[in-house]
Amino acid sequence: MLSKGKVILIPCTLGDVNPLEVLPQTNNDFINSCDIFIVENLRSARRFLIKTGLKKAIDEIQFFEINKRTKAEDLLRFLSELNEGKNIGVLSEAGCPGIADPGAEIVKWAHRKNIQIIPLIGPSSILLALMASGMNGQNFAFIGYLPKEKTERRRKIKQLEQYSKTHNQTQIFIETPFRNNHLIDDLQKCCDKNTQIVVACDLTLPTQFIKRLSAKDWKNHKLDLHKRPCIFILHKY
Repeated sequence: MLSKGKVILIPCTLGDVNPLEVLPQTNNDFINSCDIFIVENLRSARRFLIKTGLKKAIDEIQFFEINKRTKAEDLLRFLSELNEGKNIGVLSEAGCPGIADPGAEIVKWAHRKNIQIIPLIGPSSILLALMASGMNGQNFAFIGYLPKEKTERRRKIKQLEQYSKTHNQTQIFIETPFRNNHLIDDLQKCCDKNTQIVVACDLTLPTQFIKRLSAKDWKNHKLDLHKRPCIFILHKY
């Protein structure tokens, strides 16, 4: 009986850097074992795989793009290749698949079908930012995106701040890059003056910026975060 293929979760770089400088060499063996890749963006995925030193010709590999509009039946037809013993690699657009990423649905399905899942080592902007924050790393929550509308966003910030104080929990969240400046402005205006706020921007890149200040001190720190990938963290003590 033909053994089932495996789902390989392949971390990607957090920006335009050489993957060989960020990812362990052992990842390449797993990448080269994959016959099929499920990706968010075909162009960037192909570019990433070529940079890893892919041994197969890129045109010989099957790709399936996944996004919020992907139909479940289309994905299931593609995943049926696992029954033929083929390994499927899951690539995030940046960072680790399944973490704030549509790859989580693939992993959930694989568990249901008793498919072996192999997560590989690689950068996670969420954990890197937490590591560099000096905040509580034993009790933290990743919230994802805050509300788009200003009033709702500010209300959510106040809720997170209060929860952080009550439960000694570090709060981690992100924003669409073109709204970063609006978010840091809201944090300065909504939070208690002593609430600690971390901005971690362009992680692992030459332009990396990580800063922890109180909400009061952020008001005196001019910073342009427009269209830069950022992680925001707050903790009220």
